[in-house]
Parts: sequence; C-alpha cells; structure tokens
Amino acid sequence: MVLERPTSRRKFLMGALMAIPVSALIAKGLTAAQAAEMAAPDLADYQPVFFSADEWQFILAATDRLIPAGGNGKAPGALETNVPVFIDQQLDGDFGQEIYMQGPFNPRAPATMGYQIPFYPQKIYQRGIQLVNQWCQQQMNQSFNKLTPAQQDDVLSRLQKNKVDFAALGEENMQPSHLFSQLLADTKHGYLSDPMYGGNKGMKAWIAIGFPGARASYLEWVKQHNIPYPLGPVSIQGARA
Repeated sequence: MVLERPTSRRKFLMGALMAIPVSALIAKGLTAAQAAEMAAPDLADYQPVFFSADEWQFILAATDRLIPAGGNGKAPGALETNVPVFIDQQLDGDFGQEIYMQGPFNPRAPATMGYQIPFYPQKIYQRGIQLVNQWCQQQMNQSFNKLTPAQQDDVLSRLQKNKVDFAALGEENMQPSHLFSQLLADTKHGYLSDPMYGGNKGMKAWIAIGFPGARASYLEWVKQHNIPYPLGPVSIQGARA
C-alpha cells in the first residue's frame, strides 16, 4: 500500500499563487515573460521557508560565487535567477527529506559508490553550513558570507577537495565534498530548471544559453539547416520570452 503525504497549506497556496498572478498580469497587456518576471518573488524581499537567517546568508553568498553574474555575454548569475529561492523551496518540500536511507554508510567511499552518508539533503545543508562557518570563524574570524569573494572561492575550493577537516570539528559522518557536491548540483538545477520550481527567474538562464524550453513542436525547423533558432524559450506553464 502506498501512503500519500497530505499536501500542506503552504504548498497549496504556493502552487495557486504561481499561476493566478501571471494570468492576471497578462490581462493587463504584459507579455507572458514579463508577467512571469513580475510574479516571481524579489530575492531581496523573499523570506526563506527552510533556511535559518544565517544559513540563508551562506546560500546567497555561495551560489553567487558558483554562478556569478557577468562574463563576456553578460549572463545572469545565480542571484539574478533566484537560485537560492529554488534551493530553499526544494529543501522545504519532499526533496529535502525523502530519500533512501538504509545503511550501511561509508562517508569516505569513492564518489562512484553513490550516496554514502546518513543525512537527508536537509541535514547536509544544516550541518555543513554550520561546520563551514565554524571553520571560517576559526581561520579568518568571519562567517563565510562576510569573507571577500576571493576568500569565498578559496573556501569553496577547499570544500570540493576535502581540505577542510570536518572530523576535527566533530563531524565524522560527512565530508566537505558532500556539502559542495550537493550545493553545486542544486545550484545548477535551480539555474536551468523551469521557472515554476522557483529558479530561472524570467527564463533568464534559458535566454542566455539559447535554450528553447518546453516548446511542443519543431516540425517547421527540421529541414532548416544552419539557421539560428530565432524563437525565445517557453516555460511549462506557457510563459514566453
């Protein structure tokens, strides 16, 4: 027998609010892409539903370093596309706490062995951020979000290479690379996902890389070789950019 978890009031309201404002704004003469941009939460005003205040500041700083704005193409970064919102909402949902958790676990097993720690993704972030901020305080007398961009890059590189000793900080069940890998994967997903999941605000990431999104048909383009695709992306909910 499969037991279904009841939909929370927050999830129901979030799902409703994601659809209603867009249609209302379109009725005022805006394009669907402009409406989707306005309906998406402003990162500066967003109140996290999973992360604590300190954890949220870490997420803002870390995702900004993983996908910074700018470059030759002036591409939007993680903050411009609401990647932190995506991560926060995913962790507050089923993704954060529903995963196969039958042992045995070996935290020092090769990456090819798959998921090898006794923590849900929620716990990876909570415990990992705590340890990183503790290490930064010991080494540089600042929490991660208050470091310079160069220092933050160095800390993230150390996490990736397991050069921060979590065991010395009292954590034997998780390696620094576990936090880094989870954070990097979720940042990528938030940047490139459909906007309905909270990230890729205004389909900015899709526009930057030329991805057409969820268009239903390309029949008219099958025989048009070596011609740039001129149409902008379409979201699952039908917004067009």
